Amino acid sequence: MKRLLLVLLPISLFVFSCEDKDTTPTEVTLWGDVYSVEDTDTLDLYVNQLTGSIPPEIGNLTNLTYLVLVGNQLTGEIPSEIGNLTNLTYLNLSGNQLTGSIPLEIGNLTNLTGLRLYDNQLTGEIPSEIGNLTNLTKLYLSNNQLTGSIPSEIGNLTNLERLYLYNNQLTGSIPSEIGNLTNLEWLKLYDNQFTGSIPSEIGNLTNLLLFLSENNQLTGEIPESICNLVGNTLILISNNQLCPPYPSCINVGEQDLSNCDGVVEFWGKYYSIEYTTELNFYGNELTGEIPPEIGNLTNLTSLELSHNELTGSIPPEIGNLTNLTYLNLGFNQLTGEIPPEIGNLTNLTQLSLLQNELTGEIPPEIGNLTNLTQLSLFQNELSGIIPDEICNQGDSSPSLSNNQLCPPYPSCIEDYVGEQDTSGCD
Repeated sequence: MKRLLLVLLPISLFVFSCEDKDTTPTEVTLWGDVYSVEDTDTLDLYVNQLTGSIPPEIGNLTNLTYLVLVGNQLTGEIPSEIGNLTNLTYLNLSGNQLTGSIPLEIGNLTNLTGLRLYDNQLTGEIPSEIGNLTNLTKLYLSNNQLTGSIPSEIGNLTNLERLYLYNNQLTGSIPSEIGNLTNLEWLKLYDNQFTGSIPSEIGNLTNLLLFLSENNQLTGEIPESICNLVGNTLILISNNQLCPPYPSCINVGEQDLSNCDGVVEFWGKYYSIEYTTELNFYGNELTGEIPPEIGNLTNLTSLELSHNELTGSIPPEIGNLTNLTYLNLGFNQLTGEIPPEIGNLTNLTQLSLLQNELTGEIPPEIGNLTNLTQLSLFQNELSGIIPDEICNQGDSSPSLSNNQLCPPYPSCIEDYVGEQDTSGCD
C-alpha cells in the first residue's frame, strides 16, 4: 500500500501582494482628441464648434496652466472636477451655453489670475469660495443669470483690476468690502437688482477708471467719498432710486425719487423740492396744462417749457418761483391771462411768453421785474392798454408785436410795439 505524503508548507508562501495598482491615467480623451496628462499644460479650443458638456475627465489634466473653451456650444454644468486643476493660471469658459451654478471647487484654483465665465446661462449664487482666488486680476461673470448677493469675501481679491458682474439678477447691497479692492480699475455692476446704498468705502478705489452701476434699485444718498474717484473716472449711476442731495462732483442722471422725502411729481417724473434748480423741457412734446405743483420747486433758477403743446392758463403758483432768472413758456397753446403773480419773479432777466394764445391785459405787476433784459410777448391776443409800469424795467427792449394792444403806448416802448390789431380799441 502506498502512503500519502502530506507536506505542509508555510502559509506565508501563499499570500500574494494585494497592493493597489496606480490607476492614474496617463492620457485623457476630450472631444475625440487624446491629451497627455503629464505633458499638457495648455488647452486652447477657442471657437472649435465643441458641443455637449465639459467632460469631468478634464480634471485629470492636473498640469494645465491655461484652459480656454471660449465661443463653443457647450452645455450642461461646469464639472466640479475643474477644481483639480490647481496649477491653472487662466480659465476662460465664456461664450457658451453652460448652465447650473459655479462649482464651489473653483475656490481650489488659488493660482488663477484670470477667470472668465461670462456670456453663459449660469444660475445660483456667486460662491463665497471665490474669495480664495487672491491672485485674480480679472473676474468676468457678466451676462449670466446669477442671483443672490455679492459675497463679502470678494474683498479678499485685493489684486483685482477688473470686476464685471453686469447683466445678471444679483440682489442685496454692494458690500463695503469692495473698498478693499484698491487696485480695481473697472467696476461694472449695471443691469442687476442691487438695493441699499452705495457704500462710502467706494471712495477707497482711487485707481478706478470706470464705475458703472446703472439700472439697479440703489437707494439712499450718494456718499461724498465718491468724489475721491472724480478725475479720470467715468461714473454712470442713472436709473436707480438715489435721493438728493447729490455730491456736486458728479452727474447722477435720471433717478426714481418716488421713495425720497421732499419731492413732487409731474409729467411722470419726480423732482426734489430742495435740490432741483433747473428744468429744461424744450421740445419735449408735453401736453396738457402746466401743473401747479411746479410752484413747489422754489429753488428753480431756470424753467424752459417752450416748443411744446401745453394748453390751459399759466398757473398763479408760478409766482412762487422767486429765484427764477429765466422763464420761457413760448411756442405753446397757452390761454387765459398773464397772472399778476408773475410780478413776484423779481430776479427774472429773461421772460418769454411769445406765440401762445394769451388774452387780457398786461398786468401792471410786470413793472416789478426791474432786472429784465428780455421780454417777449409777441404773437398772442393780449389787449387793452399797456401799463406805464412796464417802463420800470431795465433795457429789456420788449417784443410786443402781433397782439391787440391799444394806444396810447408808454413812450419808453413806442419803438417796440410793432404791428397791433387795434380794431377792438375805443
